[in-house]
Amino acid sequence: MKAAVLGAGEAHFSGHLKTLQVLPEVDTIHVWGDNQETLDALEGEAKVEGLFLNVDDLLAQQDLFFAIASVRSDIKPQLFNRLLDAGIHLMAEKPMGTSAKAVAELVEKAEAAGLALGTCYQNRYHPVNQKIRSLVATGAIGELMSIEMRMLTTQPKFRNPSKWLFQKDIAGGGMLAWLGCHYIDLMRYLTGDEIVSVAAEVATRSGADIDVEDIAVLSMRLRSGAIGSLHTGYTLSLRGEAYGDTPSYDTYVGLNGRHGRMMFDAEGGPSHLYVESTTPEWATAPVTEFDFVVGNSPAYMGVAGEAFIRDFILAAQGKGEGSATGRDALQVARVIDAAYESSRTGRRIDIAAP
Repeated sequence: MKAAVLGAGEAHFSGHLKTLQVLPEVDTIHVWGDNQETLDALEGEAKVEGLFLNVDDLLAQQDLFFAIASVRSDIKPQLFNRLLDAGIHLMAEKPMGTSAKAVAELVEKAEAAGLALGTCYQNRYHPVNQKIRSLVATGAIGELMSIEMRMLTTQPKFRNPSKWLFQKDIAGGGMLAWLGCHYIDLMRYLTGDEIVSVAAEVATRSGADIDVEDIAVLSMRLRSGAIGSLHTGYTLSLRGEAYGDTPSYDTYVGLNGRHGRMMFDAEGGPSHLYVESTTPEWATAPVTEFDFVVGNSPAYMGVAGEAFIRDFILAAQGKGEGSATGRDALQVARVIDAAYESSRTGRRIDIAAP
């Protein structure tokens, strides 16, 4: 099939391109970008047969089945609408829009047209998260009481604070919209539950010249009655990998149930899961630890990233439900909108059901 990647030079573009290059389902790739020099550098890339500076020229290509788009948030609504109007299935980089209203409009259009609309929450397919989801669903820790998450990463001063990611009129939001969204989505995905209300505080505290939040703390109630918390921010003052140019990460996910708990923490991607369970099924080994070696692949997020896009393709072909849908993006956007409103007003905000 023919596929497209939009946003040459933007964050995650190269990862998405590599994913399509290794997927056997894709034999032809078209690329759109708004910088000719960036496009010229892609000449000769595997499977790339078209480089387009004009969106009209891209959309004129025959039999373009799906696109992955990683572009500035302020141009997403117009560009995504054009892709859907052209009958192209779309995997949209997060955030899908700068507000829940904008995301809802895209979801409604895709569903009315019978098109698959996905969002790039690849963390769902990490083997640690797949294992957690399975253990929760099978009752390993009993009814959920609480879930706590932390995701901290490098300060804006290491990330070029002049980039559009840190400009509210372009990005719509900061840490929550760009990275915290992954963990809001994971809270829903791992638990199989929905977030129904949120109280939040967001702030800009790094000292960088930015006008979006660089730190946020959320307290959430789930439909089951369980309580969730998320602390996320651009807070770390040292970079990773011997303090070179790579970002640093400090992540923790812990789930507490009536009959046990499970958790992981990691400086990068998680590879170790700790589980305690007092259920009869775990009586012979009430404390168990799992180690994971992630499959190697140049794709964005490795072999798990390949599986993520493959499931999206299957959904577009009418053969499955997909990996992370527009509806998932909408629920995360509703939580983020509510968090901003809560911080602004000092009130707990209820969230509309899916």
